[in-house]
Amino acid sequence: MPFQPRVAILVPAPDYYEKWQPAFARKAAALTAAGLIVEQRVWTDPGDLAGYDVVLPLFAWGYQRDVAAWYALLDRLEGEGLPIVNPVPVLRWNSDKAYLGELGAKRVAVVPTVEVDALDDASLTEAMSELMTDEVVIKPAISGGADGTHRIVPGAPLPSDAQGQRRLVQPLMAGILTEGEYSLFFFAGKFSHAIVKRPAAGDFRVQEQFGGRETVWDASEAAQALAAAALAAAPAPPVYARVDMVGDAAGMLHIMELELIEPSLFLHHAPDKGAAFGTAVYAAI
Repeated sequence: MPFQPRVAILVPAPDYYEKWQPAFARKAAALTAAGLIVEQRVWTDPGDLAGYDVVLPLFAWGYQRDVAAWYALLDRLEGEGLPIVNPVPVLRWNSDKAYLGELGAKRVAVVPTVEVDALDDASLTEAMSELMTDEVVIKPAISGGADGTHRIVPGAPLPSDAQGQRRLVQPLMAGILTEGEYSLFFFAGKFSHAIVKRPAAGDFRVQEQFGGRETVWDASEAAQALAAAALAAAPAPPVYARVDMVGDAAGMLHIMELELIEPSLFLHHAPDKGAAFGTAVYAAI
């Protein structure tokens, strides 16, 4: 009988508000088809993980709301030498969007970003001046699901949840409103598929819970090359990756973020329905 590795997928607590089960089913099906035995463990209290051949944090949704618990879990996984995909150094690096500055320093085209330690009206005005725009998006450096993300138009007050907080300030990229946000997916370093996510009318957020919708996208060579350059900056090669990018007013693509922890992989849009994903995870064990 062939070896069947046991996989623990970290999932949200039972009272988590977002509906994650359909996406879990697709990922689990791909892993099962690759010969893996899939089980769930709640990421906030996973218990003993020593019996698993690999731990996948694919549904550690909400980690941005309990950062201390998230980093404590990474420390524990690393300290116990537990097998985790993606590797802990990649997860820790990807948790904080300060990595965008690192990408920019390596001449990877990223969305222009100003980091502010304690945001107030004066520092926001200064950031706008540096970015040469009066319409920006502010977001926490550790964020997910558009938590704490706001579009700031001229004359609008600073949202109360951002006052005095560490925030990233970015220009509102023209492409998000006209073309949408592109996501490219890679497994074991190889391009799999891509989608474009478009926001609902009057919004700038592309997430499904805000009315965003996705369709398959035929990723250009330039988009694939930009994604590969961004992934090359990670501390180790990621087994699975989603690269989000958006165009500027001239159509030039910029990295918005790398999703190397708990990304939706939209496997139903993959030509192989996730076979490459399952194979990549199996090969990493």
